[in-house]
Amino acid sequence: MQAAYFFVLLPPNYSIIMEENKKKKSLDFSVKATWLAIAKMYNAVGATQGVTHSTGYVLLNIDKERGTPATKIAPLMGMEARSLSRMLKSMEDDNLIYREVDKKDKRKVFVCLTEKGRLKREFARQTVKEFNRKVKEELKPEQLLHFFEVIDKIIEIVEVQKMP
Repeated sequence: MQAAYFFVLLPPNYSIIMEENKKKKSLDFSVKATWLAIAKMYNAVGATQGVTHSTGYVLLNIDKERGTPATKIAPLMGMEARSLSRMLKSMEDDNLIYREVDKKDKRKVFVCLTEKGRLKREFARQTVKEFNRKVKEELKPEQLLHFFEVIDKIIEIVEVQKMP
């Protein structure tokens, strides 16, 4: 049997195209690219009200009536405390939040919303609700259910795979 040889002319950027396709099929690339696109969208919408994606996320994690212990906010958001400290300072400077020491336990500090912070929190909440409404309009209920099943499973896998 004789071997047959085929020659294919490939575009000069073929390796770049192939590399891009590999990334698109990578789970972590897809998740991160999606999250970055969502964050970019929230930043664009929030710019009209002077609220960044990160600021809105912090505001949504602060109890609007009682405030939230400062030590609880970072874990709620999956952030490091150091990163959050800088953000809280900036939010305090922007008059979105204030800190209040617990009257019973002076070691506890609550992060509370100012009136301006409450307004920006409500804006962030409505923006998130509107985005979720639009996604639900575009997807069938079973697609959304499947999406959350897959995301939950990925989180389980990540928890098992955590390195020490």
